[in-house]
Amino acid sequence: MADSLPGLYLIAYDIAHPRRLGRVHRILKKEGLPVQYSIFTVVMKRPRLLRLLDRIAEQIKEAEDDVRCYRLPENTETASLGKQYFPADVMLFTGGVDRLLGVAGKIVPDEDGSA
Repeated sequence: MADSLPGLYLIAYDIAHPRRLGRVHRILKKEGLPVQYSIFTVVMKRPRLLRLLDRIAEQIKEAEDDVRCYRLPENTETASLGKQYFPADVMLFTGGVDRLLGVAGKIVPDEDGSA
C-alpha cells in the first residue's frame, strides 16, 4: 500500500513498569483513540506511524515490554461483547472511523498538512 494513503492501525501494548506504561499510554492518547486501556486505533500514513513507533520504542525496555502494531483491512468482520467504548451507531471498521475521529477531534495533520 502506498505511503501517501492513511491506514487504520491497531496498537496494543503490555508494559511491565508503571512509569513506562504511563508514558506509552500518554503518547498514544495524543495520537489515537483508546479501544481498551492498552489498545488504541490510529489513522495515519505509514511514515508518521513509523515515527510514532520510534517514539514508543524510546520509552520501553524490549526485554520486558511488548508493543504490537497491526494494519487493519478496510473491510473486516468484528464482534463485540460486554460494555462498549464506542456508541452503538459507530461502526469502527465499516465507514464510521471518519465520523468517530472527527467527533473526537483526533485527526491530526502530518507535518505536510495532510492527515
